[in-house]
Amino acid sequence: MISDYFGLAFKNLRHRGIRSWLTLIGILIGVAAVVSLIGLGNGLKAAVNSQFGVSATELISVEAGGLDYGMPGSGAVNPLTIKDMEVIERVNNVDLVVRRNFETVKVEPKSKTSSGVTAIYYASAISIPKENRNFFNEILDLEMYSGSFLDKSDTGKVLIGYERSLGNNYLRDTKVGDKLIINDKQFIVKGILEKKGSFTLDYSILMNEDDLDDLTDFGEDIDTIQVKMKDKDLMDKTKSDIESALRKSRNVKVGEEDFTVSTPASEQKTVNSVLNGIQIFILIIASVSVFIGAVGIINTMTTSVLERRREIGIMKSIGARNSNIFYQFFVEAGLLGLVGGIVGAIIGTLMSVIGILAINAYLGAELSPSIDFILVSASLAGSFIIGAVAGIIPAMSAAKQNPVDALRG
Repeated sequence: MISDYFGLAFKNLRHRGIRSWLTLIGILIGVAAVVSLIGLGNGLKAAVNSQFGVSATELISVEAGGLDYGMPGSGAVNPLTIKDMEVIERVNNVDLVVRRNFETVKVEPKSKTSSGVTAIYYASAISIPKENRNFFNEILDLEMYSGSFLDKSDTGKVLIGYERSLGNNYLRDTKVGDKLIINDKQFIVKGILEKKGSFTLDYSILMNEDDLDDLTDFGEDIDTIQVKMKDKDLMDKTKSDIESALRKSRNVKVGEEDFTVSTPASEQKTVNSVLNGIQIFILIIASVSVFIGAVGIINTMTTSVLERRREIGIMKSIGARNSNIFYQFFVEAGLLGLVGGIVGAIIGTLMSVIGILAINAYLGAELSPSIDFILVSASLAGSFIIGAVAGIIPAMSAAKQNPVDALRG
């Protein structure tokens, strides 16, 4: 019996005019927006999380407060210093501490432009500390694509990120042993890093701390201090102890800290909460389209009832009950929403896949586009329900038609 209603509804929709099919646009746009935005949101979350570049989740990061812009620690009103690092080293449960500095440097590649002029570009340079170098490599999960890691004694040598050497950029085709002019000083490429899917690492230049200090003169200032604990189960206590020690050392009160102490997990949680908020806001906006589509279905089905009064009268005169008339229009309205949902889901999925590929190209990530079948199924079920609910009033109106009056009309 139910299949008969769907058969009749499908047959009626096939013969509808363009006005009826235009009703689908609202539902179509709404479903396409929901599917594409959720897919893109999930992809963006994965891409952003990959940018942290930290594999050891038991690490604690310390950065200066009062940041204006740029890389961690840049533009700080009261930057971290060697003294702060020494204070942290004395905190209970602290095992290892390393400093990281981020500087923008001028780079002249070996190749020239098509006009024969040497091009000048700018890149982010990361310092490799003198001590605890293995811990530094562990923090960033560094692996070599070609060449080898820098030694302490490697003056005038650098490592470059995968995308800097092999990506579509100005250092493309740079190989181990090539020369680069960085801030007017010559350096030799000792190694190329394995691709990490991290915008920070894949596009950066790494060099020994002394070399970067000679180029940019950061002195005792530190952008980020990474802390490894002896017992990761005491993370919260260690974090609290570091905050207390730095407050005392930097002479600041509780709530007036000019520094932040955090873990990769907490940073990712903060970023994800922001992305979730943005995603929810956009979905609320997208739901407006769905509401407009529902209003359109009500309008179309109400008009359809008026146009098909004679058909309703004939059906009632040959024995159709009010419930039969109601279910026919009810299913027809639901099917109208479902068709819009199917088209919207297809368009939304395509937009999501294209968006993921664009994120990969921009961030150098390696996210795999995927179809969330649960989301698609829920969207299709939702579009049918919305259409059916929107058709309740017109369906009730059709069911209440007097057969005699309907045949006259």
